[in-house]
Amino acid sequence: MATIIDVAKRAGVAVTTVSRVLNEKGQVKEETRNRVLTAIDELAYRPSPAARSLPRRRVHAVSVLVPFVTHPSAVARVQGIVHGLRDTDLPVTILDVEKPAHQSEHFDTLSSSFRPEGAIIVSLVPSQAQLSRFVDAGLCPVFLDADVPEFSRIFVDDHKGGVLGTQHLLDLGHTRIAFIGDMENETFGFESSGQRHKGYRDALRAAGVEPEPEYQRTGPHGRDTGRMLAHELLALPRPPTAVFASSDTQAIGVMEAAREVGLRIPHDMSVVGFDDIEIAAYLGLTTVRHPLYESGLLAAELVIQHIKDPECAPQSVEQKLEVIVRSTTGRPRA
Repeated sequence: MATIIDVAKRAGVAVTTVSRVLNEKGQVKEETRNRVLTAIDELAYRPSPAARSLPRRRVHAVSVLVPFVTHPSAVARVQGIVHGLRDTDLPVTILDVEKPAHQSEHFDTLSSSFRPEGAIIVSLVPSQAQLSRFVDAGLCPVFLDADVPEFSRIFVDDHKGGVLGTQHLLDLGHTRIAFIGDMENETFGFESSGQRHKGYRDALRAAGVEPEPEYQRTGPHGRDTGRMLAHELLALPRPPTAVFASSDTQAIGVMEAAREVGLRIPHDMSVVGFDDIEIAAYLGLTTVRHPLYESGLLAAELVIQHIKDPECAPQSVEQKLEVIVRSTTGRPRA
């Protein structure tokens, strides 16, 4: 069954333009209107009666959907969003997503009759049906690190980040480089750690180093898991001389494990993280800097634009990643 997003793609217009044509509201050029109507006929699109009858009431607020909001990276994003909206009179509602039921519940809230004026969705990709309900409800969310090209989005190239972190260690002379990352998340479909893992493998192969399966470990996200996996690596007959972790949180766990077995960082082992959370600088952690706070600021800016002008075109912004070299990396011991 065709959705309003399919119609927008066929007509080559924004989804909000299709919504205006359907609801006969606002100015739409005749040529554009005809393209939209043609696309509707060709796709046999039929708007949901429930959506068409939905009262157009809005809650004066911006809703922010964030998985695992207490994680350091999520906190940094929320700080950026809140600071970006502080000069407006828009309250911010944080909707934490810890379980799939929370995700469905919050998505339904965004398309309800009491929907917010704006929304920012972090790392979660709604289904096509859910996206269509957003549009039917007159909502244009901004997405952070989620591949939803029909709407404004801010993202980084996680694969490139994996290459950058691994290449830094290769440039220092390491070849026995391990990776610690997240388990594949089938529940929410997170892909960032998997892409960083792929970047790690590709960087090694490009340098003529075949990735060793025993040097690649994944588990639930968290410092304790990073510490446990690092102990497994350090117990190998030929332990790695360096570890690239897909998050600073896991990298901190690696540093704890090294200290517990009497290793000195970076003299005995180098460690690279990912994100550059606030504590990374304090610990001297070399990391791939992910502009988390800045992404929140930019998301706030985009959501304000969409509230002021619902017809503005979606924007796709890729943020730059860079290696911040600190004291946890050095040349391998001879």
